Amino acid sequence: MPRVSGPGGDGVQAVVLAMRILELLAEEGRPMGVSAMAAALETTKSRIWRYLQTLVQHGYIVQLPETERYQLGSRLIKLGQAVGEGRDIVSASARALRDLRDSLGHSAVIAQLEADGVRVLTTVPGKSAVEIGVRPGSLLEFHSSAQGKIALAFGNDALRATVFGMRLERRTQATIVTPGGLRKEIERVRQAGWAIAPNEILIGLNALAAPVFDAAGSLVGTLAIVDSVQYITETPTAEQIERTVRAARQVSEALGYVLD
Repeated sequence: MPRVSGPGGDGVQAVVLAMRILELLAEEGRPMGVSAMAAALETTKSRIWRYLQTLVQHGYIVQLPETERYQLGSRLIKLGQAVGEGRDIVSASARALRDLRDSLGHSAVIAQLEADGVRVLTTVPGKSAVEIGVRPGSLLEFHSSAQGKIALAFGNDALRATVFGMRLERRTQATIVTPGGLRKEIERVRQAGWAIAPNEILIGLNALAAPVFDAAGSLVGTLAIVDSVQYITETPTAEQIERTVRAARQVSEALGYVLD
């Protein structure tokens, strides 16, 4: 294999710094200047500048003429799209869903974040003789479902502002319908890393959901278990929480997300 080299360093170190620059721009989600990148990566501005010129030359990043800041370029975006098409959330979650269902016995569900709610993509039926779950294609509301609460807790500020500003429909007596109550619940979800919604969308139904992130660290969906409140209570067991959160992390890792 030929030796990898680049400006400001040779071999593996050069590749690592180039990748860290790309990861930083992806994580920030906004154009950055040389000084900010150098500070974030704890290196010199001159070294960062040399790497930036090479990455610009090959189309992986672009420099904005009006601000002289840098952002991801079309070549890298196309590469990311190709990877995403080859590893979508459904195929990435297949094994984790089956393992989760087999270990706990509940229906396991993967859902995708959309503008108007969280769309159920696929389910693995539970082991109970009486099947309790949600149908693929169902669109779950943000305020009345465990999956929707995950979207509000780990999604962007614009989504939260929209939902908090709209009329929240009461589906049952347990549904949270006040902006203040929903904000308090979403903060709890953000701190805990998981969400439940006992009796909130339908009496007798509960779900325990956890977030799924893509390679850029953005929320793309949720993984959840669904069953009667008899089996997933208002206070889930430690095993239910641990296994559900771990399965969601496995899917995130399969999509390229790197855990801290």
